Amino acid sequence: MLSSACRRFISSPSAAAVIRSSRAAYYASASSSRTYSSIPATEIAERTKRMLDAKEQSGLSYDELASKLGVTNTYTAQLLMGQAKLTSETAIKLQEALPDASKQDIEDMTTAFPMRAFDEEILKEPNVYRTYEAITHYGEAIKSIINEQCGDGIMSAIDFYCDVGTTTGKHGEKRVVITFNGKFLPHIEQKMDDNSAKSPRD
Repeated sequence: MLSSACRRFISSPSAAAVIRSSRAAYYASASSSRTYSSIPATEIAERTKRMLDAKEQSGLSYDELASKLGVTNTYTAQLLMGQAKLTSETAIKLQEALPDASKQDIEDMTTAFPMRAFDEEILKEPNVYRTYEAITHYGEAIKSIINEQCGDGIMSAIDFYCDVGTTTGKHGEKRVVITFNGKFLPHIEQKMDDNSAKSPRD
């Protein structure tokens, strides 16, 4: 049982500041650990922290910011974390929504091509791991249903929308709802006459 002093600290502005700082540091650390020779990982990590700080200063939730940008809440988070490319049109909306974000950071987000990857260390984070576990546990069943309903193929993760929300269960409990909406891509039959780039035969 928490002491009264602990409860007072948890509900205080100081605790909120500590949580914000720790969260931003975590995302910055995760970004900097993506080591690719073509990607300035440290710069991206520092920009990620600045963008998350600007979001905190705005007081906007991801849903509220997404509404202003006209994109999904998960795509909004990806933009701030350097995992998606910012378009010029959306950049104008982002600057208006996050006035504390620097013009240079937002400009860089429109010109840089993101490395869409993840650090395996993130799977040690319980929330992330449970989502990963749910996908892998239900993976074979999901594949079977996709095949039955759509045919032989896959769900695209490029022509794709992801949205995270909540609902209330019948016992009054809060429940998480994650929607994946991806275009179905059928596997093709590799007909010789359709192959426009045949390999040479020496």
